[in-house]
Amino acid sequence: QVQLVESGGGLVQAGGSLRLSCAASGRTFSSYTMGWFRQAPGKEREFVASVGRSGRHTNYADSVKGRFTISRDNAENMVYLETNNLEPEDTAVYYCAARRSLGETVYIRDYDYWGQGTLVTVSS
Repeated sequence: QVQLVESGGGLVQAGGSLRLSCAASGRTFSSYTMGWFRQAPGKEREFVASVGRSGRHTNYADSVKGRFTISRDNAENMVYLETNNLEPEDTAVYYCAARRSLGETVYIRDYDYWGQGTLVTVSS
């Protein structure tokens, strides 16, 4: 089992940047595919980005491609989401998720563990 704790959210003006972090417990972190999801007020949770076990393979939602970068540090049990050129539409609670099975996926149901989330608010 793995526990996930997100941090790094906050209030930022449009065009600004934030670096979100996710700290994972456990000794088998490198065996998990990791993802970031977000849930805006009144909307369903949606996929943002994922990174494979080694960190070489990444996938992004079209809405954040070119602006967000996901990365991981297996030695430190950390996953990061670098968010740049933020827009008010990026306002949401951002969740870190871990998937035991091999292969990246955009579906919520495919992820086994979730953090509590960190709030990102982008003002116009």
